[in-house]
Amino acid sequence: MNLSAVALELTAATVLLLYAVSLVKKGVEAACGDVVTRAVGGAGGRPRAAAYGCLIAIALQSSTAVAMLAASFAVSGALSLEVGLAVLLGADLGSALVVKILSFDLHWLAPLLIAAGGLLHLKACARKPVEAGRAVLGIGLLLLSLQMIGHATLPLGQSPLLPAAIDMLSKDPLTVMIVAAVFTWGLHSSVAAILLILTFAAKGLLPLDVGIPLILGVNLGGGLIALWLTRGLPVEGRRLPLGNLVFRALFSAAVFALFSAQLSFAWLPGTTVAAELVNLHVLFNAALVLLGLISCGLMARIVRVLTPDNAGGKDAGLAAHVSALDRSLIEKPAQALAAAAREVLHMGNLITRLLEPVMGVIASPTPETVDALRRIDGDIHRAHSEIKLFIAAVNRGVLTEEQSRRGIELTEAAIHLEYAGDVVSKSLLRMAEERLEGAGAFSQAGWHELTALHDAVFSNVKLAANLLVSPEPVIAREMVRQKEHVRRLVQESSQSHLERLRQGIAASIQSSDMHLEIVRALKELNSLVTTMAYPRLRETGDLLESRLVPAA
Repeated sequence: MNLSAVALELTAATVLLLYAVSLVKKGVEAACGDVVTRAVGGAGGRPRAAAYGCLIAIALQSSTAVAMLAASFAVSGALSLEVGLAVLLGADLGSALVVKILSFDLHWLAPLLIAAGGLLHLKACARKPVEAGRAVLGIGLLLLSLQMIGHATLPLGQSPLLPAAIDMLSKDPLTVMIVAAVFTWGLHSSVAAILLILTFAAKGLLPLDVGIPLILGVNLGGGLIALWLTRGLPVEGRRLPLGNLVFRALFSAAVFALFSAQLSFAWLPGTTVAAELVNLHVLFNAALVLLGLISCGLMARIVRVLTPDNAGGKDAGLAAHVSALDRSLIEKPAQALAAAAREVLHMGNLITRLLEPVMGVIASPTPETVDALRRIDGDIHRAHSEIKLFIAAVNRGVLTEEQSRRGIELTEAAIHLEYAGDVVSKSLLRMAEERLEGAGAFSQAGWHELTALHDAVFSNVKLAANLLVSPEPVIAREMVRQKEHVRRLVQESSQSHLERLRQGIAASIQSSDMHLEIVRALKELNSLVTTMAYPRLRETGDLLESRLVPAA
């Protein structure tokens, strides 16, 4: 047996497996990313949230992708910790069900999916069919990679070293579990790790008593992936993966304790070791969902204790914000740009604090509330100036092309956020001051239109904050889709307002200038934040150069 040839073929098959999983994820995100984003952001109650998490993880073939989306919504405040934990538990179960489906003998399907998906991806004209073809191609390549892994492991069955290695592993299951967790974290894909284990088991290379700690380790390592990827987020984003990891760790420890106590696992359904292991994986995650839905509230309290807020509450924490722009990082571009990104995110949070209450202030203004919002606008101006100067200093050093591009993106994002703050301050707060001076009230229908428009724009501002946390194309596409929704609301409001003027409604006549100014300001604000999505869409080829129909 040529061990180097076996290792090379196994490595190539594993890389193909990881690439295929990535293809499916990107294809599904691009084809129906809007649906995915809306489902995670509006998850609802715990059972419904778990169901959404499960379905999205099946579609994306990745519970980590769901965790990243959920974390970004948690940062913006759109997803509560309890509901977010339910989403992640459901996603874990969805990932396990994906493995169960792929564990069936589907080798006959691989050529069909590769041919159909490849042709659709290459020949389709519309974007969504192209991306759907990419996802189908990814599934076909995934099945092909599993066949390659099976072929690569055949010679290992005749290796004289295998019995000794298995015997050594069976004597130290805790080490096996830890190694599996670290291996899964290294792959950044629990689906790929489980499929590798199942392929080895299907070839008779793994007994059940070695496979069980491997499965437990993969489940533990799957929680580590999301925790590692969200390590730089604000505390609200880090709590979700931490809570999910604690759930997995406690349940893995409980099952491992039963295994160490020599409890028989002969009850596991399945006629082969591979079938028993995949069923253990599914049952593990299904039981964790049931237990987790009951105890999400308790886990949320534990996680809040482990990751406390800044002293003094939210407002005090923001008021006492400590800049991340450490001048000692200037000569370290990677760290400096990460610090700048944190400050741009702080600007995004300030914009949400400025915009969220502004309609209430216009409706019932007081000098104190107007002054409080103007102080936030001052904080935005200071942050913008500091970020520009900091990035300019970084640019004077030696940067890679990617670092230069990232610096430009961060500078542009800071500029757009500063302009957005100006729009609120110079237009919307001026309307509040006019109301203080005795300007007339709005008509009931007109005010309803304005608040609906504000809600839509504020939703896009929160998406922009999510994009700063997690620059996923799916969020960028949703922002552009929301921009079209805002445009329709603006058109409808303008037409309705003109109709009320034609009918001679007194309140509409008195407030006409203010109504049109608020509409204009909200539309401009929405355009500014949506611009932040364009770099992501250019990278993925989803942004047209022009909205004009090509000349004949």
